[in-house]
Amino acid sequence: MPLHVPPAPAPALRSVLAALGSPTAVREARTPSLRAAQGPVGPELPLPVHVLDRITESTGPSRARLTGWRFLIRSGDHAVAAADTRLTPDGWAFSHFFEGPYVTATERALRQADALGGHWQPRLLSVPELYMLTLWLHGDPAADGATGHPAGDDILVPLAPAPPGIAAHRPHRVAELLPVLTLRLTPARATLPA
Repeated sequence: MPLHVPPAPAPALRSVLAALGSPTAVREARTPSLRAAQGPVGPELPLPVHVLDRITESTGPSRARLTGWRFLIRSGDHAVAAADTRLTPDGWAFSHFFEGPYVTATERALRQADALGGHWQPRLLSVPELYMLTLWLHGDPAADGATGHPAGDDILVPLAPAPPGIAAHRPHRVAELLPVLTLRLTPARATLPA
């Protein structure tokens, strides 16, 4: 398996397990598929969630910061929901359960990445300005999943739904995709009268 999933902080995992064990947390979650799951459910594939603070093409590396850890919640042979954790002043804490297209898109992108070959560390990278989430395949599988920035040779796989004009589930090198994203965020320059 070319994917090397980084270990989540133990308190983040414990907080998700505690939430899954709490009938109140599961019942109040707005995730019908989690509430309706038959048999045991459990967290797996912890992915660090990073947010791209700024997209740059040539003015230096794009900066990403860790905002949480996401766990896919599996029931049987597929994920039925996801659980997010966040860092608080007291440490890692459960944030919320959710379901929707990003859960299945993440699962699909991980299977796709597994077939790419090479050795990668999977992460999630959010681009808030474009309402975009990508699977970030970091080229250093032994790196600390909580740190680092997208390198030019890393791969980004936009998850569905992707912004208009960006193909979901098509792997791109960071060096190829960031210039496209930069253009998407650059306001059109007004033509000056002659």
